Amino acid sequence: MINRQIYRRLLGYSRPYAWRIILSIIFSFVVAGADVTYIYLIEPLVDKIIAANNHGLVYLVPVVIMGLAVIKGFGRYFQEYYIKTAGQLVIQDIRNGLFKKFMHLSMGFHVNQSSGGLTSKVLNDVGVMQKAAANALVDGLRESFMLVGLVFLAFYKDWRLASVAFLVLPFCVIPATVLGRKIKTNIKHSLKSVGFLTGTLQESFDGIKVIKAFGHEDNQTRKFKAENKDYYRFLRKAIKYNSLTAPAIEVLAALGGGGVVWYGVNRVLSGDMTQGQLFSVVAAIMMLFTPVKRLTRVSNTIQQSLGAAEGIFDLLDKPCDVVDKQDAVEMPRARGEVVFEKVTFSYGDEPVLSDFSLHASPGEVIALVGPSGGGKSTAAGLITRFYDPQQGSVKIDGYDIRNVSMDSLKSNLAFVDQETFLFNGSVRENILYGMLDADEQTMIAAARQAYADDFITKLPQGYDTSIGDRGVRLSGGQRQRLCVARALLKDAPILILDEATSALDTESEAMVQKALENLMENRTTLVIAHRLSTIMHADKILVLDQGRVVEEGNHKDLLSQDGLYRKLYDMQFKDT
Repeated sequence: MINRQIYRRLLGYSRPYAWRIILSIIFSFVVAGADVTYIYLIEPLVDKIIAANNHGLVYLVPVVIMGLAVIKGFGRYFQEYYIKTAGQLVIQDIRNGLFKKFMHLSMGFHVNQSSGGLTSKVLNDVGVMQKAAANALVDGLRESFMLVGLVFLAFYKDWRLASVAFLVLPFCVIPATVLGRKIKTNIKHSLKSVGFLTGTLQESFDGIKVIKAFGHEDNQTRKFKAENKDYYRFLRKAIKYNSLTAPAIEVLAALGGGGVVWYGVNRVLSGDMTQGQLFSVVAAIMMLFTPVKRLTRVSNTIQQSLGAAEGIFDLLDKPCDVVDKQDAVEMPRARGEVVFEKVTFSYGDEPVLSDFSLHASPGEVIALVGPSGGGKSTAAGLITRFYDPQQGSVKIDGYDIRNVSMDSLKSNLAFVDQETFLFNGSVRENILYGMLDADEQTMIAAARQAYADDFITKLPQGYDTSIGDRGVRLSGGQRQRLCVARALLKDAPILILDEATSALDTESEAMVQKALENLMENRTTLVIAHRLSTIMHADKILVLDQGRVVEEGNHKDLLSQDGLYRKLYDMQFKDT
């Protein structure tokens, strides 16, 4: 039942390329017809030329052979070209759909997945399906038509001899079916293992500094070897079952072929049929088992593909838990009022935020502080709809953000994170990520406001300089200023700063803080900070502890309350 559903879905992906598949089927008929014609001509070759000693027709033999070879060659080329390109286009659509699905699944999905595992799904799992689409479809079509043609020819020539072969032929299906299921199961396990393997690779390359700093190169190598061994273990079983198929079919084919030859020779000796008839029928029947063996290999490849397809379609069917409602409205450019009303949110059983409320008037700077794990970053994630709250609501200008379109919500938000993620491209491309259609002057103005233009112009190619993976060729302060420029270019009325200077040294922090002041001007700003020096001038400070607001006020008021804020302040400034 599951296999049938997968076939049906793959057929749906194939529908846009039906004309390529139809042309391939037509040319498959041509290839199969040429092979069947070779067998059909054995009888006149033996009886009318060799046995009759007819020298006049001998010269036609190479002409016929060459002619059929040319026809078969053209047919095979077009058959493979059209079916393989159709298969590649189907796989391309599946890979695009899978990537799009990953991009639209919520952060709740991504925090529970490894990037290496998702990468493996897009590349390795789809790659296994690609092999089936490229090879199995080609061989499957050609060998199926060949099998049908040879069966027809064998029964047409002599139904009794053909019947002897067919006593064995159905039994060939048994090893193909049993071994195919085992191949499918082990391929599913091997793909899961290669996902872990890809994850370890990506993790090791991303964390190479930490690995080397702690001297754990050998430990990491052992971990990789163990996961590589698991991958081999499952793949070895799939190879074993795949390798068993051909010998099983070979034995059955020998049994059927031996019976046909024994019965046929006896009929020739008794004068019941000519030598040419015997050679023609035996050739057709013996060749029957060749497409059977090839179709068995095709079946194994398809089972591998189905093992990969199940996991891929499970992901494609995974519901997105943060999506636009059917009647979602377009929110206009916001004035900047942000309200949390009794919000409760949890990632699992324990709530991260409990009965959390906040009110930010347009243009206000609201800071969230408190111990780690208090729910500060979660609050930022709720505004951006990385997640939706289980209870309560988040509103912007009176709009419940669950009732507005994601595009209109995101157009009103700018985000600067502590991770300072930059793409492997040029400075220009990374700044323009804030507004893809911005002109040159607007982009440079944003860079100047972010105090980034000075260092950018000193780079080898200026704004066209490639900054490497994650901006590795820039300092921490330079990367953060590019992120600020990106947010400035977006010019959104609501700004979220999540630990935007936490990873910087004092000199870099001072420069970035100037850039942030430009960014915060005339915007409603939610600041999440551990360093209290960066939020002393906030209009309102909320102190969170274990998901609840325990204190609220400005810097001066909170110091006088002698509570958690005062404790955090004294810890950070005890030396001064």
